[in-house]
Amino acid sequence: MNLKGRDFLKLIDYTPEEIGYLIDLATDYKAKKKNGIRHDEHHGKNIALIFEKTSTRTRCSFEVAAHDLGIMTTYLDPVASQIGKKESIADTARVLAGIYDGIEYRGFGQEIVEELAHYSKVPVWNGLTNEFHPTQILADFLTIKEHFGHLEGINFVYMGDARYNMGNSLMVGCAKMGLNFTACAPKKYFPDEKLISNCREIAKESGATLSFETDPATAVKNADVIYTDVWVSMGEPVEVWEERINELSPYQVNKELMEIAGENAVFMHCLPAYHDLKTGVGREMGEKFGRDSMEVTDEVFESDRSIVFKEAENRMHTIKAVIAATI
Repeated sequence: MNLKGRDFLKLIDYTPEEIGYLIDLATDYKAKKKNGIRHDEHHGKNIALIFEKTSTRTRCSFEVAAHDLGIMTTYLDPVASQIGKKESIADTARVLAGIYDGIEYRGFGQEIVEELAHYSKVPVWNGLTNEFHPTQILADFLTIKEHFGHLEGINFVYMGDARYNMGNSLMVGCAKMGLNFTACAPKKYFPDEKLISNCREIAKESGATLSFETDPATAVKNADVIYTDVWVSMGEPVEVWEERINELSPYQVNKELMEIAGENAVFMHCLPAYHDLKTGVGREMGEKFGRDSMEVTDEVFESDRSIVFKEAENRMHTIKAVIAATI
């Protein structure tokens, strides 16, 4: 399959066959990495990594993936990049495309990465925007496939705020690849109706089902995967914590919820997670609201049913596949 020159902005742009190809390619690269087989076939290439929002997993994954492929990287943090400040997005795209062989963007609105791609003559990859996080979903699906042996027919439940990048992207990915997607939250936290309608049309082709529940016990019954994310997203003010805790506390993933799902259900999280008080924000919010955890309990996060660190590792392998396939 030839994806050379393609941007990777959101999964809606890719067919199920193309998504499956990227997952299979990641599996191949992962095996080579584990067996010490060199795969630096893109030696001499260079890519720019624009991070308007900082990151651990995304930055490390792109840098290590590129290095393994023989590619050099330039990291542009919020201070180093003048995108949208002293230089327009269009001008930035054309400048970087003349120097680099690919551009990664992690930041704010989806319209920024889309504009970068429009003006760039080299592939642009979405490392995260407010609306979509496609590289994370590839890693999630590789992890699910490794654990269960397949994707089609998996009962996938997303607990919590499904309005933004993770809820949107997981719903799209499930619709594309035939997983049965359920978002469980108060109705105000469901994804955008227009995107839901789009995904329902996509699901007709894959056989996936889309469900939206407000009752956690109903949502997780017979679930294979229970997935959650932080209640307050990057860039949101700390003042929204009180509202989110009050409204989303019933949707915390805990031992009781996992038991309702059944013994074969696994827990996933895109990280970072507030499962204890060992982070600055977790400690501050925990002390303020009298909690020892937020979206997931430490008991579940550290249990044998949690596959979050396999999922985190797979960010690198799937990002490597995206870079290699499109550069």
